[in-house]
Amino acid sequence: MHMRDLISIAAVAVALGCSGARAESPNLGRAATPEEIAAWDISIDPNGAGLPAGGGSARQGEAIFAAKCVACHGEKGAGRPNDQLVGGHGTLTNTPPVKTVGSYWPYATTLFDYIRRAMPFYESKTLADDEVYAVTAYVLALNKIIGEDEVMNAQTLPKVRMPNREGFVVFVRGK
Repeated sequence: MHMRDLISIAAVAVALGCSGARAESPNLGRAATPEEIAAWDISIDPNGAGLPAGGGSARQGEAIFAAKCVACHGEKGAGRPNDQLVGGHGTLTNTPPVKTVGSYWPYATTLFDYIRRAMPFYESKTLADDEVYAVTAYVLALNKIIGEDEVMNAQTLPKVRMPNREGFVVFVRGK
């Protein structure tokens, strides 16, 4: 396209805009309902605000992990073909560091939030809240952060002290 063609197209566009000509609205979409907004507003704060009802233990999470997670994260979260979830303690100053749930993540609630939103990778948001709590507990237990019989729920999960808890500055809504 030549420069004079571009100038002509721009002149026509300006003329139409100045003449008051308006394109008709395609009337696409509608306002979202409060229920639809709530279904997508599933953020979990580091302090646990937003955690749903339910709960699960590492023992319960082991079977769910074997069925839905092991193909990507390997036996006991060792990695391959995707991210390693276990180990890496004391490696954050190494080059490269081994960033795992046990070595890098500052809050257990963030782990719950991530699993709930994004896992399993090809079927995100398909796990029930009890399953998410159980898988979260399993990964925490693999990292020896909690015991395998501890139940994770909206009250216990925010109390879990992650090894790298002081490694980040976190903004919490409303503060």
